[in-house]
Amino acid sequence: MEITHVYTKKRSEFGRQCIFSDRNAEVVADIPPIPQLRDDFIDRNPCDLALQCSSDYSEHEINTERFESENRGINHTEGGWPKDVNPAEVEQTIRFRKKVEKDEQYIQTIMTLGKEMERVIKVNNAVDIYEEYFEEKADPLSDTPSAKTVNILRDPKDIKRSISHISWYPDGAQKLAAAYSILDFQKILPGMSPESHIWDISNPNHPEMSLKSSSPMLCLEYNPKDPHLLNGGYYNGQLASFDTRKGSYPTDVTPVEWSHKDPIHKVIYPSSKTGTDVFSVSTDGSVFLWDIRRLVEPVETWPLQLKEGETKLGGIALEFESTMPTKFMVGTEQGQILVCNRKAKTPQDKITASFSGCLGPVYALQRNPFYPKQFMSVSDWMVRLWSDDAKESAIMWTQYYNVELTDGCWSPTRPGVFFTTKMDGTVDIWDIGFKQNSPALSIQVCDDPLYSIRAHNSGSLIGVGSKQGDLTILELSSGLSSLQRNEKVLINAIFEREVKREKILEAKHREMRLKMKQQATSQPGGGGGGGGENEEDLVDQADKDFWYSIKQDKADLDAKEKKRADASQPKSQPTPIPEETATGSNTTT
Repeated sequence: MEITHVYTKKRSEFGRQCIFSDRNAEVVADIPPIPQLRDDFIDRNPCDLALQCSSDYSEHEINTERFESENRGINHTEGGWPKDVNPAEVEQTIRFRKKVEKDEQYIQTIMTLGKEMERVIKVNNAVDIYEEYFEEKADPLSDTPSAKTVNILRDPKDIKRSISHISWYPDGAQKLAAAYSILDFQKILPGMSPESHIWDISNPNHPEMSLKSSSPMLCLEYNPKDPHLLNGGYYNGQLASFDTRKGSYPTDVTPVEWSHKDPIHKVIYPSSKTGTDVFSVSTDGSVFLWDIRRLVEPVETWPLQLKEGETKLGGIALEFESTMPTKFMVGTEQGQILVCNRKAKTPQDKITASFSGCLGPVYALQRNPFYPKQFMSVSDWMVRLWSDDAKESAIMWTQYYNVELTDGCWSPTRPGVFFTTKMDGTVDIWDIGFKQNSPALSIQVCDDPLYSIRAHNSGSLIGVGSKQGDLTILELSSGLSSLQRNEKVLINAIFEREVKREKILEAKHREMRLKMKQQATSQPGGGGGGGGENEEDLVDQADKDFWYSIKQDKADLDAKEKKRADASQPKSQPTPIPEETATGSNTTT
């Protein structure tokens, strides 16, 4: 049923003039009710109606599509010349240009484009978008330590794997390679991809290249002399060489019978003229030197054992300094740091020194880029700083952490700054020139454990790898990446002071041991057993003297505190008479 009502209006009333003044109300249209239509409706009683004074708004949530970028190459060749003109002939091209320049259409086109170009140049001169308003740089000392996340590169595979090693591209900070593997013992899942990736930090959507391997890679390193070459250590002990110009598959792989028997944990490039030498270390207790031009068998081997016949030590960390071309260091599972000699002629001379004191595996080992004699080690919930001049113990160390440390590295631009990763997803940035008892900055990167960290040569970017395969790029503030005033002199003085102190303590311990040995041999019937008992007695006596001195110092401190407290108390006042007693006495009186 369609309800309509028609009302009429005179033609003269259309388009009347607007009157902008007050006037009496007038009825424009009057539509009388139709009583018959009331029977078609139902009264609603009670009638509730909600009113809101404000306007109604609707809320919508959208997620924009992620921008995906691709790199495309293009080759430009000069063209557009007529068939009768040879572009290689200079005279013909000059003759053709002169002919075109005399054409009226060409002149008119140049005039039109010239006016537009003049307008654009004037606009650019009016507003200089590249103008620097503050040319004076801020003092890095005034900058508070800070860091911000530049990008997060996630593992594209369905089964998430840990990032066990990171290597920056040698010719810039736009790319880096990451080795993906599962480090838990016998936890390799079926269907897990063994691929590792090369990322462009400006494109987090997908890797620039995936390196395909037959076994997961625990380490992956760029060749510093040729950025197209990489070497990776497999979980099955093989060493592979990759060339990004030839594709994703390895160009050469070491034979199984000549490879390591355990996973390769670290590969490094020593200084060489050709840049083809590679060191590899494994937990099978050996270090191999390879020539990547011919990966048939190792050029030289170093068994990680202090004495012939002893059990080999499993290697985890490896460090080489170009200023010391004949030495390299190995960090072991047993907590010892071994110094090896490349030019050794006999097996006994291959290991020249060892540093002991770590109570757990040495996960990271790196020399200071400014002072190569000093190096750091990360192990057993603590970071230790060592010196080649003091082999008895570390010269500096951090406090014990509540969580386990996993990796660490020095800053390439500041001699007193180093970074550490922890199992709780935190990165600690230490500045020993600023304070030595706590980190200068702690950053919660993620909730998952962090397994690897590597700083770029510029010092402002660091890459951090997590257990779930997330590669986080952090940018440091100028206060943490720029060399500060007199920092080299300050850090060198700190190292020299600590080395001198450690040498004095070593000499004192040596003197005490010599005294105890002399006392043991001078006693009647003294021998090996008597010396041992005498040494134990001396240790017990030293322990008793130590605790006695502690008790004496505590007693003196308590006495001083008591005397200070007595002196600070106010003098005693006469005791006031209670009010009730005073009232009672008055009543009696």
